[in-house]
Amino acid sequence: MEKGEVEKLAQSGVFEDRTLNGELIETHISWIILSGTDVFKLKKPVKLSFLDFSTLALRKKYCLREIKLNSRYSDIYLSVLPIRLVEDGWAIGDSKGEIKDYVVRMKRLPSESRMDYLLEQQKVSESDIRLLALEVAQFHHEAEQITTSFILSKAKNTFNDLQSVQELVKQHLEPDFQRIIPESIKWSDAFLQKYGKRFQERMDEGFFRDIHGDLHSGNVFLHKKPVIFDCIEFNDGFRRIDMLYEVAFMCMDLEGFKAERLSRLFLSEYIRHNKTFQKEEDEAIFVYYKCLRANIRAKVHALAVQEGNNSEENASNLDQLRKYLLLMKAYINQSR
Repeated sequence: MEKGEVEKLAQSGVFEDRTLNGELIETHISWIILSGTDVFKLKKPVKLSFLDFSTLALRKKYCLREIKLNSRYSDIYLSVLPIRLVEDGWAIGDSKGEIKDYVVRMKRLPSESRMDYLLEQQKVSESDIRLLALEVAQFHHEAEQITTSFILSKAKNTFNDLQSVQELVKQHLEPDFQRIIPESIKWSDAFLQKYGKRFQERMDEGFFRDIHGDLHSGNVFLHKKPVIFDCIEFNDGFRRIDMLYEVAFMCMDLEGFKAERLSRLFLSEYIRHNKTFQKEEDEAIFVYYKCLRANIRAKVHALAVQEGNNSEENASNLDQLRKYLLLMKAYINQSR
């Protein structure tokens, strides 16, 4: 489906004999319709270097995969449903008419309970963090172990891809920020060379698992029990990672909200339930993983500036770019 058609679906489409009258949210690869007690998520018909949603069959495949993978730790994922073009408009579910696309149907949870919103308001408690750490540790402990190999060139390329936005940093940010990317690449290359053997040992020791892949506060609702959602279904390599790499994302995210105390608590509670630090080198690797997560977030916001034409959104993304570059610099200094 195209954006105009999705807008019509969100506004006047029908599900179970009711009009959606939904709120449409757009991300880089998805459209999300909030309607009543339901959320409907569509995959954009795009093909990128890291995913392929270009055909109807592929979109159905990854909708089904999204349900299967997220159901490992969440009960909000309900079903995959067809979108049909009927005589009087658009309809979701079983009815007559040509199937034009597919949606993942989920339970709608209150936006105000999403963890990132609560962090902005400083309303995340120590109890929330303990419960979340326990939930993540238990899921990691039960997750499928992955057998793989450490490839130095691949690891270097993952970090060094940030070089692709260096010109944008030069154009939009102050001189102090312009030195961070080349200095971080030099540091990363040396670090990976030094600790390559330990990365491989961690793979051999079972610390690489099929887990979430995108565990940050925007993908968690905080209730009596935390609800984790929206894992990466479109690229297995992004999800089959070191458990410490996943924990590092949440800790980095908390530190980005200046919630260092909560970050330390999350880490200590997690390792109390799941002993993923085994050697002294693992402490250094954990800091590296936080730096890599900040690196990737910096690139995401830089690309949003490149693609954006809204001055207010661009200003916000530049602020986020500054934040993550500074976090990278702090982690590098910490490792020295």
